[in-house]
Amino acid sequence: MTPLVFAAAGGLFPALAGTLNIALEGLILAGAFSALAVFYRTGSAAAAVAAAVFTSTALSLLHAFTAFRLRANIFITGLAVNLLSGGLCIVISGKLFNTRGAVISHNAPGLLGRYFFAGVFLLIAAWIVIYKTPFGFRLRACDKHSEALVSLGIRPQFYQTAAILISGFFCGIGGSYLSLDLGAFVPGMSAGKGWIALVIIFLGRRKPYGIFAAAFVFALADAFSNHAQGIWNLPADFILAFPYICTFLAIIAVSVTTDKKQ
Repeated sequence: MTPLVFAAAGGLFPALAGTLNIALEGLILAGAFSALAVFYRTGSAAAAVAAAVFTSTALSLLHAFTAFRLRANIFITGLAVNLLSGGLCIVISGKLFNTRGAVISHNAPGLLGRYFFAGVFLLIAAWIVIYKTPFGFRLRACDKHSEALVSLGIRPQFYQTAAILISGFFCGIGGSYLSLDLGAFVPGMSAGKGWIALVIIFLGRRKPYGIFAAAFVFALADAFSNHAQGIWNLPADFILAFPYICTFLAIIAVSVTTDKKQ
């Protein structure tokens, strides 16, 4: 649940600003690799988290610059970040650690509890920023009322860029959790969590408390599938797919209820 909360909370800001960030997957992976690489060299968990945040935010800045300044399609640039992150982590791993596979640190810091409470705190902070500050009001106005902002002399792209950078900050922390908790970096270890986070944003109806609930449900389904292996006499592939089946059904349920309300 923890990395999903971080990724979804970060992705919430661009979603509310009308610039859905589909680069969450690559940002998480970059954060995971940076954290493990720095922790492997320094043994400092704080430096590892800082490195993860810096790397993911830098990639977010590249993403925003390409989309807004160079006027590239924001979905194409998001996919490019995902591909760049996956390949770059493997190449740098080969240069630093002489391996393109797993990089293992035998003294994992074990920060699970701290990460969870940090995630809850940042989710509450996100709610305050989004709904109780002028920044949040203007951010949400970028989606459907950007012309009103322009008429007031406010540049919507500033807030959209800020939203993407915030998503990089959150994803960096979430990625650092993946590698530091495991004590290793494995290529592709984000394992679709960035894409799942996008689903969680909309399952949670783009609300911080909804994101928390949706992340809990998905994590519960994921934990159930892990424990069900070897207990039920069912194909392993079906059990592993159980969380995604639940997500698919939840998307249908949310779509149906939304249509009825409209």
